[in-house]
Amino acid sequence: MNLAKGFYDIQVNGYAGIDFNQNDLTAEDFHLACKRLKKDGVEGILATIITADFEDMKKRLANISRYQKKDPLIQDIVRGVHIEGPFVNSEHGYRGAHPEQLIFDANQDQMLELLEAANGLTKIVTLAPEKDQGMQTIRMLTDMGIHVSAGHCNPSLAQLKDAIDAGLSMFTHFGNGIPNTLSRHDNILQKVLSLRDHLWICYIADGIHIPLYVLNNYLNLTGFDNSIIITDCMAGASAPPGRYKISHIELEVGSDGVVREPGKENFAGSSATMKKCYDNLTLQMGISEADARKLTIENPAKIFQ
Repeated sequence: MNLAKGFYDIQVNGYAGIDFNQNDLTAEDFHLACKRLKKDGVEGILATIITADFEDMKKRLANISRYQKKDPLIQDIVRGVHIEGPFVNSEHGYRGAHPEQLIFDANQDQMLELLEAANGLTKIVTLAPEKDQGMQTIRMLTDMGIHVSAGHCNPSLAQLKDAIDAGLSMFTHFGNGIPNTLSRHDNILQKVLSLRDHLWICYIADGIHIPLYVLNNYLNLTGFDNSIIITDCMAGASAPPGRYKISHIELEVGSDGVVREPGKENFAGSSATMKKCYDNLTLQMGISEADARKLTIENPAKIFQ
């Protein structure tokens, strides 16, 4: 692999043993995580804050913003934030690891509080369109130049179309954040694929969240021009197997790289690096280096602009 420019990852919850979703994240630890990201060939990320106690979410966003503005290395690597929740679907399967009791319907006032805490760094907000009455929050964010991504959601086709009309432009970790059992035809995967020309479709390419042969099928449908590879990684990325946290959630990273809450089957983020995802694309799936660069560098870089 000879990359003139490093990877861009628009969904990073933590790295190198350090969880970004902690109230007591220190500037020193955040710096160390960014140093490791740079060493691992990453040009830029969106630090991702997930659903938690609302005041804690604001505190975490404020910490990231404060550290980013003071530290040149953090500023170089962390190009913004991705707010994933708390406006997602609370139903089992769709909410994933997002805690049910802390999920809300979307509202502009709370969204503005989160944006204020992030102090201008917000690039993406992931929410459930069916939980945004009149698509008012989507429209507000779009007018502010922030990308709105559907995720952990189950909108009707009409709701998804309305969201796109209001400015929805992305779909978060397609193929994940859904129940194991879905209706044969009337499901969120088919709805999104039917509207794929209107959305950036994001995929976790660790080979765990989506089997690589399935990812190949999806990419054949969505194409390389509208697709983005992400890691959705947590603190266990670029770190040894063991116990880690994302927010209040205790996680275990096995020797196989799978991230789970102990005793549960659902995934809770990944331990993948962008280099691992790139190698999966080129070495395991046979995708050309030019197309792999498009998925891991060129396309995600457009979200940072």
